[in-house]
Amino acid sequence: QVQLVESGGGLVQAGGSLRLSCAASGRTFSTHPMGWFRQAGGNEREFVAAISWIGGSTGYADSVKGRFTIAKDNVKNTLYLQMNSLTPEDTAVYYCAARTGPSSASYYVRSREYHVWGQGTQVTVSS
Repeated sequence: QVQLVESGGGLVQAGGSLRLSCAASGRTFSTHPMGWFRQAGGNEREFVAAISWIGGSTGYADSVKGRFTIAKDNVKNTLYLQMNSLTPEDTAVYYCAARTGPSSASYYVRSREYHVWGQGTQVTVSS
């Protein structure tokens, strides 16, 4: 079973950058489509970015398109989220997720389509 641990969150000023990492244990990491989601306050968890198992296909929420980049290193068993031009609206707990069940699509944008979640890392953007 894959286990996920996020890191890289913190406090940054508006306009700054952060890179989140999601380290995965388990030999099957390279076969899983993965994604990043975020949750702010009492809001529902929302989709941020997703990537196919081999890393060739990616998808982004409109709110982060052009600013965030998702990447997957199947040798290091690590998922990344490079976040640039951050705004206070990006403040949230960020979660990485892996889809470990059968996959027919390249990547997935709904939280219910993922089976394993990390514990989350807080990102706070000050104005």
